[in-house]
Amino acid sequence: MAQLPAIIPVSLLLSAFVAFLVGTFRRSLVYPITLLGIVTALVAAVIGLIRVLQDGAQHYYFGGWPPPLGIEYVLDHLSGFMAVLVMFIALLSVIYSRRSFLQEVPEKIVPLYSLISLMLAGLTGIILTGDLFNLYVFLEIASLAAYAVMAIGNDKAPVAVIRYIIMGTIGACFYLLGVGFIYFATGSLNMGDVARILPSIYGSRLIVVAVTFIVIGMALKMALFPLHIWLPDVYTYSPSAVIALIAPIMTKVGAYVLIRMLVSVFLPNYLTSVLPVTLIIGWLAAVGIVAMSVMAIAQKDFRRMLAYSSVAQICYVALGIGLANSFGLIGALLHVLNHAFMKCCLFQISGGVRYRTGLWQIPQFAGLGRHMRWTMGAFTVAAISMVGIPPACGFFSKWYLVLGCIDAGNWVFAVVVVASSLLNAVYFFRVLEKVYMVSPNNDSIVTTASDPPGEMLAPMLILASGIIILGVVNAVIVAQILEPVVFSAF
Repeated sequence: MAQLPAIIPVSLLLSAFVAFLVGTFRRSLVYPITLLGIVTALVAAVIGLIRVLQDGAQHYYFGGWPPPLGIEYVLDHLSGFMAVLVMFIALLSVIYSRRSFLQEVPEKIVPLYSLISLMLAGLTGIILTGDLFNLYVFLEIASLAAYAVMAIGNDKAPVAVIRYIIMGTIGACFYLLGVGFIYFATGSLNMGDVARILPSIYGSRLIVVAVTFIVIGMALKMALFPLHIWLPDVYTYSPSAVIALIAPIMTKVGAYVLIRMLVSVFLPNYLTSVLPVTLIIGWLAAVGIVAMSVMAIAQKDFRRMLAYSSVAQICYVALGIGLANSFGLIGALLHVLNHAFMKCCLFQISGGVRYRTGLWQIPQFAGLGRHMRWTMGAFTVAAISMVGIPPACGFFSKWYLVLGCIDAGNWVFAVVVVASSLLNAVYFFRVLEKVYMVSPNNDSIVTTASDPPGEMLAPMLILASGIIILGVVNAVIVAQILEPVVFSAF
């Protein structure tokens, strides 16, 4: 099974091609073909992660050409963790999506599912590649597919996506320029080979420029404050099932690239002392956590509230990267996992409410807790986790971030993490009060609402259960998967 690292993206690329080809003649087969490709990739990712835990990193050389001449795929603790997470979220999101797409965009199902498979192939390629330029290629594949699927929404979606295209293209160009400077300085694009060469040339201005460009590019891709301006409109106006897939994983893969650069390419000491990139990232993240939480409080549209909340949550991940110590990085990676479950659950709930009621405005949610009991039960679990109440998983990633702040002696960041939980409580408990404590008007559509179909409800409940399970087993995840990643860097 040496081909496991390649099987994951290849199965998704094949699924995208076959789904589009077959869907031209029989639309009903597009969904099962897409599901089969995702299941295949998920199984390969799980088996790969198990092998990594047992035997160490797995390497695959395309065409049998070893690095640095050939393209290398690497399945290690970090990439295995991310691959399993992305594909598991993708599986639940695609199961959830069928009913939602049939209601919102029934005539666009064939291109939607083909593009989703293509986007996932790009994301898993980013995660698994050990080549800096190959990462750029997959970054563009994922981005172009994401632009297309998000533009298939209401009338405002294409306009919102134009801003994303502009910002995303700028980010990709910055990354590519950074990779170009690294190649000029080292003569190599393989991450392992570059990491071996860099320490002897860290004084070069080429490396300073390269690091700066790569960080700016990935900050744009991950929507780090204040480079997030493309995200709220896109998350508000795109199809609900599309955002339930993209919001939990797309920006996290951008954060993954920064973490990969920190642990596998550049020495942490270089990014903290010689060129203090991590300090800048940390302060931007701290400001973003507070500012975006306040913006979330100000929203009446449920989707827009979740969009601003997403920016604040990616800033938690960036804060862990900015701390650049073992606790901070564990907190960042754990929050990537936890937030993927929480935000996927919340956006699926948003889509489920829309499916049954057509409502987006929070003031119209009065009484939903009595009529959509399972849906609102899942929302309650996700909300308390976002606030950071144990045993939900959101508490534990914030706990590690606070430990990282204390270890770094940065009490301002620690106060920000704690205070942000109170801000989260304001906007999530406001919704809980509305759905449980306020009665709807007699003529309100809420009085005739019910939980969405089982095909949509089951993924929500699995995610809500996962939020609690991840909280209970967080120590195992940290010890078995995340600590080896962190100890390899610090």
